Amino acid sequence: MTTANPEPDATPARVLVTGADGFIGSFLCPALEKQGMRVRRAVWRITDAQPAAHEWIVAGDIGPNTDWRGLLGGVDVVVHLANRAHVMSEPVSDPLAEFRRVNTQGTLNLATQAQAQGIRRFVFVSSVGVHGETTRPGTFYTEESPFLPTNDYTRSKWEAELGLQEMVARSGWDVVVVRPPLVYGPGVPGNFLRLMHLVNRRLPLPLAAVKNHRSFVGISNLVGFLSACAVHPSATNQTFLISDNEDVSTPFLIRLLGHYLDVRTYLFPFPVFSMTWAGKLLGKSRAVASLIGSLQVNCKKAQQVLGWHPVMSVEDQLTQTAAWYKKAYS
Repeated sequence: MTTANPEPDATPARVLVTGADGFIGSFLCPALEKQGMRVRRAVWRITDAQPAAHEWIVAGDIGPNTDWRGLLGGVDVVVHLANRAHVMSEPVSDPLAEFRRVNTQGTLNLATQAQAQGIRRFVFVSSVGVHGETTRPGTFYTEESPFLPTNDYTRSKWEAELGLQEMVARSGWDVVVVRPPLVYGPGVPGNFLRLMHLVNRRLPLPLAAVKNHRSFVGISNLVGFLSACAVHPSATNQTFLISDNEDVSTPFLIRLLGHYLDVRTYLFPFPVFSMTWAGKLLGKSRAVASLIGSLQVNCKKAQQVLGWHPVMSVEDQLTQTAAWYKKAYS
């Protein structure tokens, strides 16, 4: 196990975290408080599951007209997590417009109001997907890689980044952008959870012939990095790609999950080009690409600029994730 050793600002910050009750936010808020920061949790609505000991603020619907003024008073830093994520069954007729309304216009509206109220730093969690969905063998995405968003979600994130860059260029305001790959850990939703379901059901999977490399970031490593970004002086106006710094193949990941879930995994070889063709035929190209393609991230900048290193190994984080899964789904 390695440790993160940032050099934060000596003054404890008051941080507004949007999406505080989401997967990342539920880990980030206590991590910030552990470092002595005061956290204001912005959520869509208040529920009985939210501990009364914390400061919860209703943000409501996030979009170009959201009024944030009552939430920003006394805040030093905003960490913006709330967003419209990938939707399996799309309920709207124009998905790109809705992604833009929340992720692009909603982000820039919040940033504009935060800047007007004198907030000193805005941390925006984007996505490595702004660069694309796959890397060629032996290559890595870096902060300087060309932008190539391939879906509505990543396009809306990219457009938000462009808007934030314009704000920085006009005023020199302090904006930090973080582009993580797929995030996993206890409580993980989405594609990673679906993969765990497949493994737990002991279904035979045609992935034995896949020889890819993929970067992920465990929730413990991500929140440690975001905590540093909130206050570290050297993070000013920087963009970072982040990962566990341990890339794994899909077959290896599945076998690890099976080991920690205490189930036997069944992988058999099937031509990769045939899976690609089948994905196109069934309209599942993105899902297939996420299993057979490579996506590697170079996170050296985070290490060099902030002195950051992952706090947990992939295997330790998978152990925790599997323990949560067995408790939640057994």
